[in-house]
Amino acid sequence: MTTATHCPYCALQCAQALTPANAGVSITGRDFPTNRGGLCQKGWTSGSLLGATDRLTAPLLRDSSGDLQPVSWEEALDHVAGRLAGIRREHGADSVAVFGGGGLTNEKAYQLGKFARIALGTANIDYNGRFCMSSAAAAANRSLGVDRGLPFPVTDLGTADTVLLLGSNVAETMPPFVQHLAGARARGGLVVVDPRRSATAELTADGQGRHVQPVPGTDLVVLLALLHVVLAEGLADTTYLAERTTGLDGVARSVAAWWPERAERECGVPATVLRETARHLAAASPSRGGAGAFVLTGRGVEQSSQGTATVTAAINLALALGLPGRLGSGYGALTGQGNGQGGREHGQKADQLPGYRMIDDPDAREHVAAVWGVRPDDLPGKGKPAVELLDSLGRSDGARALLVHGSNLVVSAPHAAKVAERLRSLDLLVVCDVVPSETALLADVVLPVTQWAEEEGTMTSLEGRVIRRRKAVDPPEGVRSELWVWAELARRLGSPGVFDTDASAVFDELGQASAGGRADYSGISHARLDAGEALHWPCPATPPGETPHPGTPRLFLDRFATTDGRARLVPVDHHGPRDDVGPGAPVHLVTGRVLQHYQSGAQTRRVPELADAVPEPFVEIHPLLATRLGVEDGRPVVLSGRRGRVAAVARVTTATRPDTVFMPFHWPGVGSVNRITNDATDPISGMPEFKVCAVDVQAADVLPPPSALEGAGPASQNGVSP
Repeated sequence: MTTATHCPYCALQCAQALTPANAGVSITGRDFPTNRGGLCQKGWTSGSLLGATDRLTAPLLRDSSGDLQPVSWEEALDHVAGRLAGIRREHGADSVAVFGGGGLTNEKAYQLGKFARIALGTANIDYNGRFCMSSAAAAANRSLGVDRGLPFPVTDLGTADTVLLLGSNVAETMPPFVQHLAGARARGGLVVVDPRRSATAELTADGQGRHVQPVPGTDLVVLLALLHVVLAEGLADTTYLAERTTGLDGVARSVAAWWPERAERECGVPATVLRETARHLAAASPSRGGAGAFVLTGRGVEQSSQGTATVTAAINLALALGLPGRLGSGYGALTGQGNGQGGREHGQKADQLPGYRMIDDPDAREHVAAVWGVRPDDLPGKGKPAVELLDSLGRSDGARALLVHGSNLVVSAPHAAKVAERLRSLDLLVVCDVVPSETALLADVVLPVTQWAEEEGTMTSLEGRVIRRRKAVDPPEGVRSELWVWAELARRLGSPGVFDTDASAVFDELGQASAGGRADYSGISHARLDAGEALHWPCPATPPGETPHPGTPRLFLDRFATTDGRARLVPVDHHGPRDDVGPGAPVHLVTGRVLQHYQSGAQTRRVPELADAVPEPFVEIHPLLATRLGVEDGRPVVLSGRRGRVAAVARVTTATRPDTVFMPFHWPGVGSVNRITNDATDPISGMPEFKVCAVDVQAADVLPPPSALEGAGPASQNGVSP
């Protein structure tokens, strides 16, 4: 029997058909608006995840000798509940923390937030989406009144004359997305802003667009200069600005200081290119007779200590051109993780309740508490955002116990060596996972849970469309759903409320809790989705007998989600990376993904075809820099930064700037680049500055052992400044 479901990886949520086969399942692509039948290499091979040779199939408990040993579910859950209760009695409810993931279904994301707040009573819950979408979310909420990655269907991109894409390598991170850029490319209108000549930047070749290659960490300067040109040359949509926005005067004053020649000195992009790009964008806008334009941001500009400011500048530019809320035009952020959108809407973030309600809003607390069957005063307040939460673990004022769901922090968190140290300092670390990830191997208790094709539920794609994840195969014997795990723990802890284990029932409760919120799912059900309806939130419930709400594929057509219906232009300015180049660390390091791997690689490194294609990390280095440093292609190099050292083989290539090296982040060990990425955070969003830091680069004879790279230490002073 063939099951219609969706890919387990990114937020494009490509449609798949799974058919049982002799050695597992066979995968085919299904026609669907986001992927139109196509899949990337990860999607085609995703069936291999179900047969991972080291699949967890029994709970593991660390014994007195320090080894993880199989135990029964009864023993594991009794141990966890007993330890949690004891830690709470001794240190208070906030001494227990929860860390979730953007790959959890909507049902699990919702239930995890509920479990944390009423079964554990803790304020300290956050998730790895803080590392993904928090800056875009903060900027969109502030400027547009609501955060939905793409406030329009992805298919709308196809009619545009111009698409400005900042900080996203979609050709490798979500390849089926590229087909939606075909129209802009055919009209020479794809503009890619990236320090690397990435696979996406290559799409601009042969007259199909323009690659803008700034100094790492200066994307904000590019945006400020583009808006300067739009305003100075009279290219703005003045009617739209007057009727649909506020704040233009303040923004106009702030960008007046960023004329293209000044911007060129900071970002390295020629003033002529900045002017031509601004004019090209303006010509595509509907107010000037163009077919439409889009401004899209990704992690490359958002994972920064000025990420919220950078996204705000992108929104300011889009508003000045009159794009958001117009058919065939707009601003959007490309959500990364499979349920990065839904995962942040229903309670995993430290400051939010279901429906994108804020936890310090008395009305929100009253509404959600009523659904959960508790008093509003019983709900905790705001917790610590992810980086602050992780840094507090095991400290006198921090959590003593941590429950991790759907996240491999030892590889994926910034300054990962410090995070591993904080995890080791805990009194109790419990990890729910599918395979023994690097984080699971540090745990006191490991609980084996269902994955992807073994469970029912829903996901929310990058365009705000709620889709069905369907069970296609039975999980291995001994594996349980996290919905069951939380229900069993809640029972042992004497929690109030009901913790249902049926995904459809949990989704219905999620709908009640979200009703009236910014992300209102109350009119959506598994039944409507199973009937084939395409439903984008907000989709409020309607009274019995009335036609069900059709959902909202396009936001802002009539008004923005602000109190007065107008979008806010917000002045921002550039301060640069917190960890910038200088003596001892003269080279920019940027990080990212490769086509074959996903996030921490815990899944894709276990798929033979993907692991064979890219078996190890590497460092891209420009030929000029390689010559100056004596680095040879295929030979090891050591990167030394202010937080530590990593090593990998060199790939000498013109794909990166002469002052910049690039390294992907999918591996543990000596090549785990997040050991040296910066955990400085954006003051508004709490987003860490993953994407750029400063390093020294040294040639090496052999890859050093892990012990040789331990300790942060100062960077070497022997590097050559580019």
